[in-house]
Amino acid sequence: MHILLVEDEPRLAALIQQGLVEEGHAVDIATSGENALDWMRLHAFDAVILDVMLPGMDGFAVCRQLRTRGLRTPILMLTARDAIDDRVTGLDAGADDYLVKPFALAELMARLRALSRRPPEVAEVVLTCGRLRLDPARRQVWSDGQPVDLGAREFRILEYLMQNPNRVMTRDMIANHVWDYDFPNVTNVIDVHIRSLRRKLGDPLPDSTIETVRGAGYRVRTGPS
Repeated sequence: MHILLVEDEPRLAALIQQGLVEEGHAVDIATSGENALDWMRLHAFDAVILDVMLPGMDGFAVCRQLRTRGLRTPILMLTARDAIDDRVTGLDAGADDYLVKPFALAELMARLRALSRRPPEVAEVVLTCGRLRLDPARRQVWSDGQPVDLGAREFRILEYLMQNPNRVMTRDMIANHVWDYDFPNVTNVIDVHIRSLRRKLGDPLPDSTIETVRGAGYRVRTGPS
């Protein structure tokens, strides 16, 4: 997942970011409520981890604004306050879950996994493009009906391409979705991941479902080129 972490305490933010990255997620950090709203206005995230106690606009207000915009991204709120009223306030503001500090990173990861499995407004379907099938909820991939074991980055790249069939995704677009926005020199890294994907999927050139668009990027084809 590509996650926005909204936390103004640098050491805690770094610790959470490291744990999430080790699990294969991409993480960007906002240090204030206003900064978080700017991030969400410009980019699409799969989940938001939102601290309540922020400088200026607090997490409750941020959550309300995001929901007012119609944004349905899962929001997990963090707070040092465990009073029932605070938890009710957070959930009423539109949060999907609530975690009280201090917490174990393992519990944070488990709650994120639970949120990712929660059905959205419209039931998530298995993606199909040519010989490829991908189940986002179960994180499973099949090629010609055979299961394929992919790494976390490979899965995210393939999922992104299959969510946009027949559309050319530039390397920058792929990088911004799969890695954080500070990731440098992505071109070679993405090309290496695409080669690995083709090999694991049994999807060789020239008749590859994952098509290279010279000078532009990559796309997944749903039919013959």
